[in-house]
Amino acid sequence: MPLPIADLSLDLDNKWSYLKTHGDPSWVSHPSYLDVVIPHFLAILEKHQLKITVFVVGQDAAIESNLPSLKMIAAAGHEIGNHSFHHEPWLQRYSIEQLNAEFDLAEQTLAKITDQQLRGFRGPGYSLSPDVLNLLCERDYWYDCSTLPTFIGPLARAYYFFNSNLSAKQSEDRSQLFGSVRDGLRRLKPYFWKTASGPLLEIPVTTMPIFRAPFHFSYLLYIAQRSELLAAAYFRFSLALCRLTGTAPSMLLHPLDFLGGDDVAELDFFPAMSMPGAKKRAFMDRMIGILAKQYRVLPMSQRAQHLRETQGAKLPHREMVF
Repeated sequence: MPLPIADLSLDLDNKWSYLKTHGDPSWVSHPSYLDVVIPHFLAILEKHQLKITVFVVGQDAAIESNLPSLKMIAAAGHEIGNHSFHHEPWLQRYSIEQLNAEFDLAEQTLAKITDQQLRGFRGPGYSLSPDVLNLLCERDYWYDCSTLPTFIGPLARAYYFFNSNLSAKQSEDRSQLFGSVRDGLRRLKPYFWKTASGPLLEIPVTTMPIFRAPFHFSYLLYIAQRSELLAAAYFRFSLALCRLTGTAPSMLLHPLDFLGGDDVAELDFFPAMSMPGAKKRAFMDRMIGILAKQYRVLPMSQRAQHLRETQGAKLPHREMVF
C-alpha cells in the first residue's frame, strides 16, 4: 500500500529577521547565519531523500554574500517559496501599494537564486489579509500557507513580548503576531479562498486534529528540552490523529530547529536555544525520519498540484474573513 501524502516546508528566517521582530536595533546590519544553517538542514534532508519547499526572504537574496548559500537550496532540488522581502509580521497593515512594492522586490531578488516560477507564499509571523490573498491570485501563485489553526497564538505572542524590549509603536505593529484565538476555528484541511481574482488554494500549517495544539518541529524541540521521549511520543500521537481524521500533515521547519545557543548566542531569547546545536540536529534527524517513514513527503507545489488534481472539485471555498 502506498504511503499517505504529507508536505514539508522551512521558513528561512535569518538572524537579522529574528532580531528585528524582537526589537533589537542590531538587525539593521543584516547579520546572517545562512552559511551555517543551510548546509545543516540540506544534509539531513538529503539523508532522508526528501525534497521540500524553502520560503526565502527577499532581503537575504538581495545581499551578495548570501547568494552562494541560498543557491545551494535550489541546486539540491528544493522548491523556493516567497516569504516576503522585508520580513515584517505586520504585513496585514500594508496598503495595496506597499504590498505590490513588497512583492515586486521579493520576486526580483529571489530570481537571483532560482529560475523556478514562484508558486507559494507564507507571510512572516502568519500575517495575512484579503489584500495579500487578492494579490497572490493576481500574480498567479498556486497556494498560500499562512494560516496556523490554533488557539494559543495570543499565548505565544505574550511570551514573545515578555522576552522582548519593544517600544509602544513596535508592540502595536506586532499586535497580531502569531494570530488570534479565533484562528483556532479555522479549517485544518486545505480549502480555497474566494478572492476577487478567483479561487486561491490555502494549505494550513497542520496543528493537532481535535485539540488544535501545534506540533511542528519548533514545538517538539520545546518539549524535548525536558524529555526527548515525551517529544517523540507527542509527535507520534499527533501523526496518529492526522491518520485517524484523514488530515494530510503540512509540516513546518525553522532554521533554529537546527541551531543551538552555542551556534548563535544572540538569539538566546528564543525557545529551546538552551539545547546545543548538535543535540538539536540529532533530534531533528530522528523526527524527520519518523515523518519520512510514515508519509510520502512532497514539496508544497507538488502537494498543491496533487490536491487540485484529486480533490479540486470537492474542496470548500471560504470567504476572506479575518
